Amino acid sequence: MSKNVLKQMLAVRRPVEVNAANLKDQVVAINRVTKVVKGGKNLSFSALVVVGDQAGHAGFGMGKAREVPMAIRKAIEQAKKNMIRVNLKGTTVPYMVVGRFGSARVLLKPAPEGTGLIAGGAVRAAMEVAGIGNILTKSIGASNPHNVVKATFDALLRLRDASEVAERRGKHSQTASA
Repeated sequence: MSKNVLKQMLAVRRPVEVNAANLKDQVVAINRVTKVVKGGKNLSFSALVVVGDQAGHAGFGMGKAREVPMAIRKAIEQAKKNMIRVNLKGTTVPYMVVGRFGSARVLLKPAPEGTGLIAGGAVRAAMEVAGIGNILTKSIGASNPHNVVKATFDALLRLRDASEVAERRGKHSQTASA
């Protein structure tokens, strides 16, 4: 998925109201950034954070500041603004989906109860805060945490509820959404 389409999807979606007391945040990556200026070098830190309520809502954000705690705080605030609702089937995803961002691809595959969270790095952090407990994932292509997190959220945005798909196809949903 192109960068503009992901931005549009995040911009078009309705803001999700989540109780701030239930939110769990997890730092995915912290980078040291230097900028060469006339008087020397300016040192700052960039943070990538995922936030979620572990009940089907998650978001990611990036922050940059002179100190690490301030960068993390800014990233958390941005992540709270970018919250999305994730369509789940119990503790897993309803069907296999591939998310793309840049050259990063993330495969999310449903798994039976008891499998656990088979994911690494940035994908694991996003799955944990979203409340997904049983899933198989594979990160393909770029290993850059920023692109991997964006590809993961692209995959989560592609998930549709069974009743929504049935309605779009003009069918009558036989099962209630789980």
